[in-house]
Amino acid sequence: MSLLIVGGAGYIGSVTSHLLVRNGFQVIVLDNLSRGHRAALPDQSEFIQGDLGDKELVKEICRSKQVEAALHFAAFTEVGESVRNPSKYFENNSVRTKFLLDALVESGVDRFIFSSTAATYGEPHEIPITENHPKQPTNPYGWSKLFVEQILDSYKTAYGLRSVIFRYFNAAGAYAGLGEAHKPESHLLPIVLQVPLGQRESLSVFGTDWDTPDGTCVRDYIHIADLGDAHLKGVELLADGSEGEVFNLGNGEGHSVLQVVQAARKVTGHPIPTVESPRRPGDPARLVASSAKARKELGWAPKIPDLEEIVRSAWDWHSSHPHGFETP
Repeated sequence: MSLLIVGGAGYIGSVTSHLLVRNGFQVIVLDNLSRGHRAALPDQSEFIQGDLGDKELVKEICRSKQVEAALHFAAFTEVGESVRNPSKYFENNSVRTKFLLDALVESGVDRFIFSSTAATYGEPHEIPITENHPKQPTNPYGWSKLFVEQILDSYKTAYGLRSVIFRYFNAAGAYAGLGEAHKPESHLLPIVLQVPLGQRESLSVFGTDWDTPDGTCVRDYIHIADLGDAHLKGVELLADGSEGEVFNLGNGEGHSVLQVVQAARKVTGHPIPTVESPRRPGDPARLVASSAKARKELGWAPKIPDLEEIVRSAWDWHSSHPHGFETP
């Protein structure tokens, strides 16, 4: 089966690309490399540099490569940046994704896997969060993803485009020589690990007065390899004729910022000092997934649920790749 992986040179996209190649799929990666890394791609994949919103390019790829399904990872994902510059997020995450979907429909591709986010839920009314929880994002990033979910629902009815939507919680860790390498970095775990690497003196903790056990934000951390495995199962689900589904992907257990710091201290042997900072706009206090639906209907379950093991895999990668995929 020939698969188009949009944003396949990024963190989650590259890991998924490797897993798909290892399972016998023909992988074509489309990425503009604005935030991805050519070095992260599997040798057996075909790489095409370009933008997800380039309809003519996408249609040419689908025609010439006989693409049967597409997976979409090419989004901007920083909550704070989305609050400061919402136009950027709606343009890339919503408008350009709509162009991508139009190109797929016009090319006869009827299977699509979309990387959505727990940010679509907003401030949760109940924990753990199920897929039926009300959607009320607290930031433009969450809205930009929810808009696409609504588009996909309409496109299924009108054009027969079947989709699996994965609402990620917090992707973390490293797998098979692949780790996080964002510039600038905005995710908690790699930022924590920059302290023992000597790249920053301390960690800023954004709010210590949240309604959580230790006053810091609680998130559900899921290992990157487990995310990739879910996408493999999503491809298989659509190939078997599914009309499409929405799944949460998380461990079902939340950890606070300070718990992540403590795990990193244990793994690295570094004190990792913290500095209290004001809350960031758009941050919910707690986001923890119920993945019961994915376990039951997708046959998926996290294989690496332990926080310390997730942190250790990240540390192994960052300590051996202190400059990411770049050579200093």
